[in-house]
Amino acid sequence: MNRWTRWEDYVAGVCGLYAAVAVLWTAQTSTSTTLMVVFGLLLVVAAVLNLSMPGTPWLEYAQCAVGVLLFASPWMGAYSDHTGAAWTSWIAGIVAAGVTAAAIRPAMEAHHRTIPSH
Repeated sequence: MNRWTRWEDYVAGVCGLYAAVAVLWTAQTSTSTTLMVVFGLLLVVAAVLNLSMPGTPWLEYAQCAVGVLLFASPWMGAYSDHTGAAWTSWIAGIVAAGVTAAAIRPAMEAHHRTIPSH
């Protein structure tokens, strides 16, 4: 598996970046701003790490978990009634988690191919 070539990680990173900067044009609460920026930036960091170190399954699981947390954040932060912020979190989170979940199996297979056998 080559570095910087996995489209799934680029999509997850763009979702995170979009969630983080969407606070500039969507109606926000202080909690929604914090959660969207934190989870969005965590997705970007996870995506960059996944792109630079392909075949690392635990990073894929971490990225997927952050996507799920972004999806759940409107309920966790009680901003599900703020339509723009909530929909941004739901869509960006589920897309990031979905594409990352699809990438977990290939990452595990690549990881197993790189482990030396005894």
